[in-house]
Amino acid sequence: MQQLRLQQKLLQKLSPQQILLMKLLQIPSIGLDQRIKQEIEENPALEDDTPDKDEEPLPDNDDTKDDDDEYDITDYVDEDDIPEYKTRSNNYAEDDKKTIPFASAISFHELLMDQISHQGFTDKQIEIAKIIIGNIDDSGYLERDLESMVDDLVFTKNIDVTSEEIETVLSVVHTFDPIGVGARNLQECLHIQLRRKDTEDENVALAIRIIDRYFDAFTKKHYDKIIKKAQIEEHQLKSAIDEILKLNPKPGNSLSETTKINHYIIPDFVISNSESELELTLNSRNAPELRLNRTYKEMLQSYSANHSKKDKDAFQFVKQKVDSAKWFIDAIKQRQHTLYITMKAIMDYQYAYFFSGDERDLRPMILKDIADHVSLDISTISRVANSKYVQSPFGTILLKSLFSESLKTDSGEDVSTIEVKKILSNCIEAENKTKPVTDEQLTEILKEKGYVIARRTVAKYREHLNIPVARLRKELA
Repeated sequence: MQQLRLQQKLLQKLSPQQILLMKLLQIPSIGLDQRIKQEIEENPALEDDTPDKDEEPLPDNDDTKDDDDEYDITDYVDEDDIPEYKTRSNNYAEDDKKTIPFASAISFHELLMDQISHQGFTDKQIEIAKIIIGNIDDSGYLERDLESMVDDLVFTKNIDVTSEEIETVLSVVHTFDPIGVGARNLQECLHIQLRRKDTEDENVALAIRIIDRYFDAFTKKHYDKIIKKAQIEEHQLKSAIDEILKLNPKPGNSLSETTKINHYIIPDFVISNSESELELTLNSRNAPELRLNRTYKEMLQSYSANHSKKDKDAFQFVKQKVDSAKWFIDAIKQRQHTLYITMKAIMDYQYAYFFSGDERDLRPMILKDIADHVSLDISTISRVANSKYVQSPFGTILLKSLFSESLKTDSGEDVSTIEVKKILSNCIEAENKTKPVTDEQLTEILKEKGYVIARRTVAKYREHLNIPVARLRKELA
């Protein structure tokens, strides 16, 4: 039997406008342009208001208004179509639309394909070579095993082959340029490159021997074990390792000098030093001027003045599109405002750092510090800081990298963990590579400088800096 109960709940729901704003806050400037284009394509009531030199401005005759209508048309149609957030002021940086042209070059896989025709392959071997090259990644390594390529040729080309036939063709691919291409692992890649050298040379011969027999010990830099097992002197090992260090562990990347791939970082903020004062501007190149579509405004006026049941559905459709367009314009405006006040708070908080560029001037700063300053939620600050860049006089900086925990020195002063990591990095750079400092020694060095940190914390910071342990940093004299 069903029972009726009275229950009281307190729920917090986000409006569609709030959800839209949160999504827009997460998007960096480089992706905002695409998001705006997508919105314009999906909503015909929204359009780009960027002025066209060849287009004459049309008169705006929006004087029609029905006082008896239940809808106030002025809620949807404004006399002034210029969005406030796009008014040119000192808050926006000038767009730099200069581009640097570069010559296109042959791609890595095209280079490999071109070399097939010079090997005297049969038709069957050509198809095998194509499937091999198709499975070579950008670093030059073969991603698929031979058995899988046997199946690929059977199902896609209806060619019956054996693993031995693929191995034969693969051995020829190993002779292709760049040297080492088609290897299945690092050991094979280095071996192929060494075999192309003068194998009569004692250092090259020893290098091949080390790669073939003592590769595991070599990667872990257990040099004493190699010297003992190979029965060689330390200077012989050093000469052989010098030969190995000349090799390219990623032969596919050797074409980077001729094949250029552009990776643009468009800063969301620009900080400049003007007469010893820091100035903040927003980069607005990816925020075109938006407005309501004139046709949709006229349609909305026409339908609102007509009370016929036939036009009611059309009116609701147009009203929905106009509402959506207004929400999007308002969200863009709010996005720009939120970005500016958040970055302004960060700049003020880290004023000394942006003025000097010295990482030692970075203050400990967490999301809550900025959230409290601008009276926004921590999640909002996190969305602003995520994937955003700021251009400073000292380079372009990932905004997220400016946040760090605090650490107390032995004098009780709060310092940023970024400062400690910088000192740690400098200590390792200045170390004797033949006797690199251990984590315990680094702990003592930091302690002498006034930073009392546990050894495990030093190890954690070292890993954050992508610095290997002391044994893997060791070099032969």
